[in-house]
Amino acid sequence: MGKFTRAEWLHGMGLLEISSLPVLAQALRELEDLLIRDKQALARSASISSQAKKRGGASTKEPYNRTRYREYASDRKTAFADLYQFCFTLAKPPQARNIDLETAMALWSVLLAPRYPIINDLITFLPEKGTYKGANKDIWNMVHEFCHAVDPSLSNYEADGAWPSLLDDFVAWMKSKTGDGVEPVPAKEE
Repeated sequence: MGKFTRAEWLHGMGLLEISSLPVLAQALRELEDLLIRDKQALARSASISSQAKKRGGASTKEPYNRTRYREYASDRKTAFADLYQFCFTLAKPPQARNIDLETAMALWSVLLAPRYPIINDLITFLPEKGTYKGANKDIWNMVHEFCHAVDPSLSNYEADGAWPSLLDDFVAWMKSKTGDGVEPVPAKEE
């Protein structure tokens, strides 16, 4: 899944001023905390930012050039949306329209589950249902929108909305598990 050329790798590491694996690991942890785990952005040290302004760039006191990190921190919603879209493109085989369901579920568990625990229920539901084989771009986007727009209790889910049938089926399954929305069976008269 996904390939980077040596030139692309060197260009990216050069822009970030990352020169070792421990620094790369730190940068990735910080991005994960910011975008995936929704933790507070790293504070900018006053001495570092004033030094950076004087030199017109990142300070050598920081472990890497956090300029891109700061851009992401200033608009997390857009940064996460870009990351989410990138992951679909990265996972999709060339000339394919879909990613297989197993890959989609793995990516959802990494990208969405830390913020939206209901994804864990969706990941349980999909193999149990057994009729879905992949996720196209519409499903991919709508799962993210579902997580963002629908309350975890599913109280504001509108079945007659524009949700794909996969999500309609999931909500019906969830409600049947919790007893919500299930009509009681009348007792037999003898």
